[in-house]
Amino acid sequence: MTALTHPMMVLAAGAGCVAMLGCVQAVAGTWMVDRFDRRARRATRAASALASSALASSALASSALASSRLPAVTVLKPLHGDEPMLEQALIQFIEQDYPHLQIVFGVQDPADPAIAVVQRLRQLYPGRDLSLVVDPTPHGPNRKIGNLINMLPHAVHDLLVISDSDIHVAPDYLRQVVTTLLQPGVGLVTTLYRGVPASSNLMQRLAACQINHNFMPGVLLSRLLGRQDCLGSTMALQRSTLAAVGGLSMLSGHVADDSVLGRLVRAQGLRIEIAPSLTATTTAETSAAELFAHELRWGRTVRMVEPVGYGLSAVQFPLFWAALAPLLAPASAWTWLLFASVWILRGVAAGRIDRLTGAARVLPSLLLPFRDWLSAVVMAASFTGRRVAWRGQTLHVSGWNAGVAGHAPPILAPVSSTLAAASPAPRPLAPRPILVHAHQTLAQGD
Repeated sequence: MTALTHPMMVLAAGAGCVAMLGCVQAVAGTWMVDRFDRRARRATRAASALASSALASSALASSALASSRLPAVTVLKPLHGDEPMLEQALIQFIEQDYPHLQIVFGVQDPADPAIAVVQRLRQLYPGRDLSLVVDPTPHGPNRKIGNLINMLPHAVHDLLVISDSDIHVAPDYLRQVVTTLLQPGVGLVTTLYRGVPASSNLMQRLAACQINHNFMPGVLLSRLLGRQDCLGSTMALQRSTLAAVGGLSMLSGHVADDSVLGRLVRAQGLRIEIAPSLTATTTAETSAAELFAHELRWGRTVRMVEPVGYGLSAVQFPLFWAALAPLLAPASAWTWLLFASVWILRGVAAGRIDRLTGAARVLPSLLLPFRDWLSAVVMAASFTGRRVAWRGQTLHVSGWNAGVAGHAPPILAPVSSTLAAASPAPRPLAPRPILVHAHQTLAQGD
């Protein structure tokens, strides 16, 4: 048996081939991020030029007319606890450069510390249309969607923007989102996002690295191949579109509510577009266990929703595959050269993406192999079960099935029960919801 046909050498060559495919994807993903950055910059310049034209008296009327043509918007912000950087993220929405804006905040626990944050912001911005809904009424396993169902009746406008609590945005974010949604044939608008560590904590930086260098380029590459995914950072749509797909209750049994909403909107013959505005999400994991649990929940969810695509995404970890080559064939010089070359290319691509997105280098190049190995371990663990921990609940995730007449069965079930076979349990009685308007104060027991 020659060295070239030795089983370990064959395995090393296979790992090297996958690593090279990962490098091709890394380069292509970096190019896609660069292309998105140029598109976003053009959109920002166009918005700035319109704003600058208002300085001239002859353009003032036309600028005011352009603003008046923008439809009024309600932003729905479901909250859960006083997360790191929460106040900063919410302020960025309150200070949006948008003419007609209502923001509805919602919590399910009357003792939720996020209430104090909202109250403080209402005092800082007394002239803004800010409402707070406190309503513990449950609507299924997905507590975020249950929160949104309680909030929706208090939305006064027909254009809805649903955004997670940890999302950071630019001042022209809403203008870009709404302008995109008003295009013919568009039924849902979402936004690309990068990770922003809440501190210098290594776990938070590892989480941000996964988002910035793997997830974000992957989303853009999938669109290049024809996919139209909805991301939870932003879900903007007309109220009529939401009603046409069956309302928020259609999402209450799903942990991947953004993916389900996207599928339902696409089934209506409408497109999903990404607005030319890069947002950011706070990465707040403080321990290795918390980081692993978070990424495992995401991995198991994606595996059940898109099993083939999730499996193919293993090529996104080129340093994992490149490291396997010298481990399998340590006596071969080419395996070490391959590993070093992939490491350099991976570092260059990561640095380029960080510069394009305006982010500080989230992770030193020396730790990139560890990040890829961690991702590979998470992926392997995601195939070992369906149980996930989410917001204090332990749940089972099952696969997507379009079902009869376009309806989808729940993909979430508490460990102690099975939703697929059981009839719905009676909804427990809950206290009357508390709605706090912009010019009211919260009174316990209202």
